[in-house]
This record gives sequence, C-alpha cells and structure tokens, in this order.
Amino acid sequence: MKEKKKSIFIRGKNRAKRIIKRFFTKQDFEKLSKDFFDMKAPVYDEEELVVYSEDSCMAVIDALKDKKYKSLLDIGCGTGHLISLLSKNKKADYVGLDLSSKMVSVASKKKIKYANFVEGSADNLPFQKKSFDVVTCSESFHHYEDENKAMREAYRVLKKGGYYIVADKDVGKLVWFHNFYNRRFKNTGDCNFSNLKRAEKLMKKNGFKLVYSGKYYNNTHYIVVGRK
Repeated sequence: MKEKKKSIFIRGKNRAKRIIKRFFTKQDFEKLSKDFFDMKAPVYDEEELVVYSEDSCMAVIDALKDKKYKSLLDIGCGTGHLISLLSKNKKADYVGLDLSSKMVSVASKKKIKYANFVEGSADNLPFQKKSFDVVTCSESFHHYEDENKAMREAYRVLKKGGYYIVADKDVGKLVWFHNFYNRRFKNTGDCNFSNLKRAEKLMKKNGFKLVYSGKYYNNTHYIVVGRK
C-alpha cells in the first residue's frame, strides 16, 4: 500500500514539474502541431474528420459556390478532405499544404483529381506571389502562433481580386482563457483560438476587404471571407 501511494506521489510530482516547466519555457507551437498531426494522420479520417472538419468544409464550399476560380490553395489541408469534395464538382488546379508530412502522405495516396499536396508552413508559403485565385484555411488557423504573418502570406500568394476564406472554432469572449489553457496545458499546438469579431479585424488589418462573415454549426464556428 505504501509503495502504491509513493508511486502516485511521484507521478503527481513529475506532472507538476512538467506543468511548471511549461510556464517558463517558450513553446514551439508549430512543432507541437506537426508532431500531433503526424501521430493522428493514420487514423484521422476515421476518428477525427467528422468531429473537426466536415461542417467547416461545407461552410467553405458554400462560400465558394458563386466564386469563379481556376486555382485554389488549401492551407492546413490535413488529409485532403476539402479538396476532395471541391474537385468532385469543379475542375481547377488544387494545391493542399500541411506542415505534417504524414498528413500530406495520406492525402497524396488518395489520388484526388486535379490535386497536388505539399509539406510546408503557413508562415512561409513555398509559392510565388499572385499564384492562386482562392486560398482557404479550414480548422487550421488556431494553430498559427503568428496570425498576422499567416494572413500576410495568404495575401502575398493571392492574385488581385482573389479570395481568402478562414473557417474555425469561435470561442466567444473567452479568447484569452482558451489560449492560456491550450498553450500551457495541452500538447496539440492549439495556441490562437479566436472569435468572429477578432477574425474580421485581422482580415482588415492585413489588407483584405471583408466581403462576408458569419457563424455556423449552432454558432460555435465562424467564417470570414476577404478579398485582395
């Protein structure tokens, strides 16, 4: 009995040390995100997709229904689900980018029509200026530590008149609490949850003309559409 209590005490002590260390150590959220999604990649479509991506993908598709485009970049593409849905109904040059090499591998193996998948960071997109008619970011934006840099990169690779669409979880007024908790106590790379009002301001701050914004999925998620 004493040994069991001692073991529980040691585990608790070690956990407390890890938590305290996180408070005083700068986290690499991009690496945390990459490691998390590398781990999830083999089972993502079966275990995570319906919960985290389906509604956001449909919101993005709805926002695109009256938009004309010949090229589209999906940042944080995961296993390629959004591009898979889009390519079934519209022929275009689709590119999916994700920082997880294993997610990219899963997406590539699907052999989605008109699509290519590459590994890369939202902060440093490996594309020339004015390369795409549309840039999308579905359920990925909250992983970007430098939101402004990510938006500036999207702006850079968009053609004039192109659209940038961001769809993500809306945490309401408790942005600071969600981000404090996730940054300090989770290892998933979640670091910048936001809300509709804040997302609108970010769009405008980074040079986009806001053409549409709203909420979906019982008001728990937001979507913002900006134009270059």
